[in-house]
Amino acid sequence: MTKNPSRPLAAPSLALPPDTGRIGDLLVEAIARFGPRVAFIDGDCAIRYEALGRRIAQALAGLEALGLRRGDAVAQLAGNRIETFCLMAACYIGGYRSVTLHTAAGAQDHAAILADCAARLVVSEHAQAARMDWLRAHCPPGLQWRSHDEGDGVPGFWRNTDEARGDAALQVVGEPGDIVRLAYTGGTTGRAKGVMLSSRAMRTNTQLWLAGIDWPDGVRTLCSAPISHGAGSLIYPTLARGGTVVLQHGFTVPSWFEAVARHRIQHTFIVPTMLYALLDAHEEARRHDLGSLRALVYGAAPASPSRIRQALELFGPVLVQTYGQTEAPNTILLLDQQAHADASDLQLAAAGRPFPGVDVALMHEDGQAVAHGEVGEICVRGDLLMSGYHGQPEQTRATVREGWLRTGDMARRDSQGLFHIVDRKKDMVITGGFNVYPREIEDVLSAHPAVAAVAVIGVPDAKWGEAVKAVVVLRAGHAATPEALIAYVRERKGAVCVPKTIDFVDQVPLTGLGKPDKKALRKRYWAEHQREIA
Repeated sequence: MTKNPSRPLAAPSLALPPDTGRIGDLLVEAIARFGPRVAFIDGDCAIRYEALGRRIAQALAGLEALGLRRGDAVAQLAGNRIETFCLMAACYIGGYRSVTLHTAAGAQDHAAILADCAARLVVSEHAQAARMDWLRAHCPPGLQWRSHDEGDGVPGFWRNTDEARGDAALQVVGEPGDIVRLAYTGGTTGRAKGVMLSSRAMRTNTQLWLAGIDWPDGVRTLCSAPISHGAGSLIYPTLARGGTVVLQHGFTVPSWFEAVARHRIQHTFIVPTMLYALLDAHEEARRHDLGSLRALVYGAAPASPSRIRQALELFGPVLVQTYGQTEAPNTILLLDQQAHADASDLQLAAAGRPFPGVDVALMHEDGQAVAHGEVGEICVRGDLLMSGYHGQPEQTRATVREGWLRTGDMARRDSQGLFHIVDRKKDMVITGGFNVYPREIEDVLSAHPAVAAVAVIGVPDAKWGEAVKAVVVLRAGHAATPEALIAYVRERKGAVCVPKTIDFVDQVPLTGLGKPDKKALRKRYWAEHQREIA
């Protein structure tokens, strides 16, 4: 393996595309500007910018042929593939609402999201054929079903688009404030929330990426994590710089190392569990030339400072940590390469400083700023923010107050301006880079005939950052094993929500109001840790 610890740390590029306030314009401009360059590589398939533009035009033709109109929701249940991106891009350019379903989620969650967004079209792929059969049987009539592939029991989406509008100029429609993406995140009430992201918010997210770290001309970016979620945000700055996006159909350690070396990857996004797997294969890493790496971006979950030190030793000064939320995607706080190179262990545990131009404050519940060094809730404002929760005005008003997004994360700011997250107001567990909402798991387990009471929390875990733990009180005269309850959750909620462990107790601690006292419960498992987020 080639590592270059003395590699100069370049200043962020300031040559940003003109800001029209619409993500679609950025895409159209990149296609026109970088036509002969390679935009995407997917296995043995490579597509140039000019061909990418034609494919997006074909997707737009397909949506029109199916009778969809501006503002309609277009859902996808598909992995990392060029067609997945092209349909997302068509939504951003044509003024539709892109809804990307997580392939690891449960079928009932998918059905609920499709109902909430009033999807007009669902496009899937061969790997999801069984799930599509279930959804077609359980979703109300009126939905149109298509596949990126042929032979899945539904018509192929691309079948009748190959000749349609292939040479048509891409025309961006709509206004900067139009909603072009609904990103669903779980809720403590058990109902998924559709985060409404405008074209302006998507464009702002890209601009912040471009301003926060250096993106060389022609940058090569690897997407191993799902592009339907956080990793997909790296695609847009890559295209804005005329770069190439290399897609992988899932993450494995050998394929990641091979892809970085083969394609001379410079930027990539991983979650801490992926980073730890790479570090544990350090002997294999040394057999590959990884010297092309410039920005190894990690986020979506806290990472251990000791493992970050290992990563710096293995990869060199290329680590970048970001903090964001679905409601303000990816780009609230940043710990860039230089900050990693100079950081103490305490500073490596920080979430970072605000991205250039992002307004971040620590506030009390009443909206007043906390004194320096005190703990307060991280609050954010600006064009990055969501436009609200789809169909949930009360949740929106509770989360966005006087223009400030209340993140629910509690932090303090040190004398160097670094934000250190110390706890979460909400009960959300971040495990392996995925958000898991305890109430949703509690609702499932509470329906089991052997369960009298249950509380779900996150506990420290060296691999996952946090692991989901269920604390269960069994009904008198009933019996259940941890394995049976875990299988029960997996069947109903999917693999991401499955508890790693289940403890049986005689009683769940309660607050004075009779509610489960999760703070007291967490103390049992976090007592040996300095903070309540590993």
